[in-house]
Formats: sequence, structure tokens, C-alpha cells
Amino acid sequence: MGGTEHLTVQREGATLVLTLNRPQAKNALSLPMLVGLYDGWTEADEDDAIRSIVLTGAGGAFCAGMDLKALAGDGMAGQHYRDRLKADPDLHWKAMLRHHRPRKPVIAAVEGYCVAGGTEILQGTDIRVAGASATFGLFEVRRGLFPIGGSTVRLQRQIPRTHALEMLLTGRPYSAEEAGAIGLIGHVVPDGAALAKALEIAEQINACGPLAVEAVKASVYETAEMTETDGLAAELARGWPVFDTADAKEGARAFAEKRRPVYRRA
Repeated sequence: MGGTEHLTVQREGATLVLTLNRPQAKNALSLPMLVGLYDGWTEADEDDAIRSIVLTGAGGAFCAGMDLKALAGDGMAGQHYRDRLKADPDLHWKAMLRHHRPRKPVIAAVEGYCVAGGTEILQGTDIRVAGASATFGLFEVRRGLFPIGGSTVRLQRQIPRTHALEMLLTGRPYSAEEAGAIGLIGHVVPDGAALAKALEIAEQINACGPLAVEAVKASVYETAEMTETDGLAAELARGWPVFDTADAKEGARAFAEKRRPVYRRA
């Protein structure tokens, strides 16, 4: 199990929990954090025992965006992280889920600030839970910057365009209640309860057939921009083989025998 000084990794059953761990900076993105995130996504992709991922932040914040000074390596011990970025110049985009989509479902558990780069990473997650006092927003235009983590492409596909443009062009903060109302997040829970709710959702996912879960997730993203005709054809190609797996047979047997299925990814 990996992790860095700014990213902790732990297992909760079949769920991999990645925690942005730089609370003194409201978990602003640093190079050690990005390396840890990339390694976490890779671990989840490669380990079949992991069936879901929860992404959260330490110290009552999710992520306050990019720390350019830290990303440049100022004040960091060791050359290791700079070497990793040099070896893979795309690593930071993969870490931020701009150029990588994990096979397993990713659930965001948000408390406190989730702004700028935090809101951009959020758009790469699949299911989102937020504490009532969480704050969202893309502040880049207020600083004369561009939200280059994918927001001008993804946000309008995830929420109505009028809301996407308002968020992008005003750079104003959004409460959890407002973020829920426009569809940016799916659950608003009492402060401090986001992680517990995310783990609850993860357990529900973990109880399902892992091959089916991965195929369903892949189909949703794969067909998002297709015509209905092309999308239905792609869905059949992706979904039909699932019916011939041991998982599918186990699911049918468990239903008939009125017991909980035991899936083995076969």
C-alpha cells in the first residue's frame, strides 16, 4: 500500500480510501500529493480485491486547489517526486483524473473547501457526498487564470450549461446546498458525516458483482457522447459478455437460494 507525506492510503474492506493530507494548507495540491493520488488510482486499477475508491481530505477540508510553489518542488525533501514527474510529464493530469479514469467507482467525500483544483478533481469522480458547510467553486477567472483541469469541458456535461457558465465565469463560491440543487453533488449530509456516507455507498457497490459494476461504469462514460443508436450498440458489446461470467451465475443462484452472493470476479 502506497501513500506519501501528503496522501494517505488505507483499506476499509474492499474500499481503498485516499486522503488528501495537507490540512495546514487546506489540502492544496502538491507534488507529493499528486504522486500519491496517481499511485492510488494505479493500485486500485491493478488490485481486483479493491472494488471501490473513496477520495476525501484531512482536517475538515477537501482541496483548496493547486499550490504552485509546492508543485514546483520548493521546500520538498528528496528528488524522488521531481524525478517521477520528469519521467511522466502527464502524471499530474492523471492524478487529477483529467487524463485517467479508474476502472473502479470513485466516491468523493467532501468537507470544507473544495474549490479551484478541488472542484476540478471532483468532476473526475463518479458519486459525490458533501458536508453541509462545504464550499465549491472555480475561482480561476477571479485571478486571471484558466481552469485547465477540465472544467470548461466536463462541467457543462455534468450540470445544466447555464449553471456551468455561471460557475466558470463568476468565480463565486457555492454552498453545498446550492451545489446539490444544480446537480454537482448527490448527497448533502451533516458536517463531519461525508466520509461515513461515502463508505456506506461504497459498501453497497462492493456487495454487487464487480465485473458488472466495472462494465456499467465503462458503458456510461463510453456512450455519453454517442448517438442513441451507437450508444445502444456499444452497450450491448460491453454488457452482453457479463451474462456469461461466473459472477452472473452466482448472482442468479444467490437470488434463487435467497442468500447474499459471493462474487469472485470470473
